[in-house]
Amino acid sequence: MKKNSLKTKLPYLSFLLFLFVIDMAIAQAIYEDERYVPETDQLVLKKLDQWQDLKFGLLMHWGPYSQWGIVESWSLCPEEYGWCERKKGSNPNDYFEYVKEYENLQTTFDPVKFNPEDWAKAAKKAGMKYVVFTTKHHDGFSMFDSKYTDYKITGAKTPFSKNPRANITKEIFDAFRGEGLWAGAYFSKPDWHSPYYWDPYYPPRDRNVNYEPEANLEKWNKFVEFTHNQILELLTDYGKVDILWLDGGWVSKTPKSQITGWYDAQLKQNDNGYLKHRIVNQDIRMDELVVKAREKQPGLIVVDRAVHGKNQNYLTPENRVPEKPLPYPWESCIIAGGGWSYTFNANYMSTKKAVHTLVDIVAKGGNLLLNIAPSPEGEWDEEAYRLLEGIGNWMDVNNEAIYGTEAMAPYKYGNICVTSTPDGSIYLIYLMDEEETSFPSIVAFEGLHIKKENKASILGANGNIKWSKNGERSTFEIPDSAKRKLQGTPAFVIRIK
Repeated sequence: MKKNSLKTKLPYLSFLLFLFVIDMAIAQAIYEDERYVPETDQLVLKKLDQWQDLKFGLLMHWGPYSQWGIVESWSLCPEEYGWCERKKGSNPNDYFEYVKEYENLQTTFDPVKFNPEDWAKAAKKAGMKYVVFTTKHHDGFSMFDSKYTDYKITGAKTPFSKNPRANITKEIFDAFRGEGLWAGAYFSKPDWHSPYYWDPYYPPRDRNVNYEPEANLEKWNKFVEFTHNQILELLTDYGKVDILWLDGGWVSKTPKSQITGWYDAQLKQNDNGYLKHRIVNQDIRMDELVVKAREKQPGLIVVDRAVHGKNQNYLTPENRVPEKPLPYPWESCIIAGGGWSYTFNANYMSTKKAVHTLVDIVAKGGNLLLNIAPSPEGEWDEEAYRLLEGIGNWMDVNNEAIYGTEAMAPYKYGNICVTSTPDGSIYLIYLMDEEETSFPSIVAFEGLHIKKENKASILGANGNIKWSKNGERSTFEIPDSAKRKLQGTPAFVIRIK
């Protein structure tokens, strides 16, 4: 009886599953295509166009937590995620003792080998055009000389405060600007050290403020003022700042209909399988802040990450590359090795993987923000330098297929990506497979509308190459001279003029 009943229901269940899949696909398309609110400030639009041409930037997570080699900040947060499990300290099972020891890392943070000029030179040589530095992460430790907290790199408890280069953010911005790179300030909106965000009277429950802001307006307004003051410090005292990169998207103005209870949220999962956290109305008065910020830095690009609205000038897929081009400005932030923060004995991606990642992102119209984390002593791993050197060697030959380019359909054909420039040049970027030990003699690409009179050449090799067209299929012959000259390259580029 039950088997027959199930057989009867199967077509109906299959139909419901089909509708669910279609509904999810439509929802995802709406999410990707309509979640961006375009900017209207003309200075910002001009700056955003310039930023989209830069293509390649550096992200750096750094703070006292580097001494433990743990994920930045997150072990302070009482949420059940494996990647932020407490494993350091004398008694990680005692949460409050752990917090004390974590915050006491301030007293031993002394990165005396700090020399940002080395980093800036390496970044420039790699072809990077901008830097985004963590001026403050969720733990609240300020890597700049803030007047509004003692929990900072220049604080009396921090031994590095006596160093003439103690104001680390200023030193980094000056060094990178000195090499011609843009300066971007990462800043965490939540601050788990601030008594106005995590009131010490209450235990923290999750990543959110640990009291109800609307029922404690005076306290919440003190936090808003504190946050605005710190951000405006960065935009006043640290020279030209091109990007304000705000993290902690849960700190935002939230409609009442979206606010959830503590227990309800913990029992559910989102579409990616992660536990949902509470949704709390945490109105940081972002519109007001952005107006004040642009009075200090006209044309400032603001990235209010993961907050739908006009203050998210570009979007930031995290540690992933989208499957297709996105219809708005975007940047993938990707870990180069280890984690976001410093990891002892980290394994770094190969030059080939880094180049392929950059090309894949650029071909889809995005930028790559590659993360490298400094050590507790203030150094980069030698592997990080070698990685950037390898990328730079490739960029020296092929950068015209990267900078200032635009996405062009069909974007990718097999292992060949395509980019274009406004002057009509087309670049076919052939990504060498791991198993590919020798150059192909023939490269074929379908879907490009190019004319037979166009000339083709290979970047880094001399002269034009032979090619032919048969319908939608274009075939390019790779001469032996080019194979010899470019042997060992992670990718080679056919330019069509």
